[in-house]
Amino acid sequence: MRRETKRWREIEEPEASDDPEKSLAWDAPQNTLMMQGFEWHVPADQKHWYRLKMALPSLLDAGVDNIWIPPGCKGMDPSGTGYDVYDLYDIGEFDQKGSISTRWGSKEDLQALVEAAHDVGIGIYWDTVLNHKAGADFTEKFCAVKANPDGIMVLTIIQGSPRKADVKLDRNIVISKPESISGWVGFDFPGRKGKYSTMKYSHRHFNGVDWDESRKQHSVYKISKPRKDWAQDVSDEHGNYDFLMFANLDHTNPEVRADIFKWAEWIGTELPISGMRIDAAKHYSVAFQKEFVDHLRNTVGTEYFIVSEYWRGDVRHLLNYLKVMEYGVSLFDVPLLGRFAVTSKMEGSDLRKIFRGTLVEQSPAHAVTFVGNHDTGQPCIFYGDLYGIRGGAGSLSLPSCKGKLPTLMRARKLYAYGEQQDYFDRKNCIGEHAFSNII
Repeated sequence: MRRETKRWREIEEPEASDDPEKSLAWDAPQNTLMMQGFEWHVPADQKHWYRLKMALPSLLDAGVDNIWIPPGCKGMDPSGTGYDVYDLYDIGEFDQKGSISTRWGSKEDLQALVEAAHDVGIGIYWDTVLNHKAGADFTEKFCAVKANPDGIMVLTIIQGSPRKADVKLDRNIVISKPESISGWVGFDFPGRKGKYSTMKYSHRHFNGVDWDESRKQHSVYKISKPRKDWAQDVSDEHGNYDFLMFANLDHTNPEVRADIFKWAEWIGTELPISGMRIDAAKHYSVAFQKEFVDHLRNTVGTEYFIVSEYWRGDVRHLLNYLKVMEYGVSLFDVPLLGRFAVTSKMEGSDLRKIFRGTLVEQSPAHAVTFVGNHDTGQPCIFYGDLYGIRGGAGSLSLPSCKGKLPTLMRARKLYAYGEQQDYFDRKNCIGEHAFSNII
């Protein structure tokens, strides 16, 4: 039995008002929906930009209004995803690293996709990889020390307690004397011949590598001459998680900073994109990221949407990142994803606690959720859920929700407006009631 209220009468008896402009939620802003426009096993056939362009009408119909595309810069080989970024200024234009096109397609195909999306009102978010470079053109010799990598335990005996020890996996700890190594850090970009940027990279522009070519040895090497150090405003995992892979950029170097800022202006004028995803945000200076975002908005687009990938399960790290960024970006809600993953595998999970310690709970206006839940923040649909996922040996996982995901997306776009009442009365069920006008 429900209690009759003015709200119920407004919902169930719309004839009480003959002015459609006064209808509940009539003037509410439209729900936005982001889509990750790729998955890891998309064929490396240089046709993906074309595939996405052909899918634009159906995606628009389903309610997608922004597409996060994969990194469009040249990778270290023809199958490179762009996360192995070689040249920021090569978006499928130059004969480098074994092909002219990137894994995803040519510059012309990319331009056609972005322009077609722009014409129908779908924004394109560029996946921005600024942490490292890969696929160097040549090696250089330089002085470096080994940092304590994963898996090596440094035992510190606690004073006065010979039976107790502190076990550390800390990359701030140096475990070798300075030595000469040969690293892949030379980037001349010969195929581009100085077009767009004349910047060339050497060991002076990096602070670490993970391979010594002279000894054929893998480790975490910190460049010591010229004197280098890891960025300190990064994730504290492993003591310091500045180094991730390949040749790690030194964002304190004035030439590196100038080249990245110049690239931000270039890509923003080269393509009519609407925003960016910042890759590996926990692995390089947050202060630099703040400067980069400010520069981008001051020179290219004040309305740019920026979402950062800061992969930590504790929401306190995400909130601290947002504070440093002065709340000018959004974040993927990694804690919420983790809670859903655990809940899906455990019997008897208490759904009433599903949002505790998540970004949706703590800072909903800055949350980008991986699944379309709760209608708070901006949900992000995964390409593989919509079209299926290719695996090894030609295997294919079918689309999620038995192919009904577009219907759910469309329903959200059309009807999920107005105030919403949530019910957390039972541990195995969450109820939601949206006070919408369904016309």
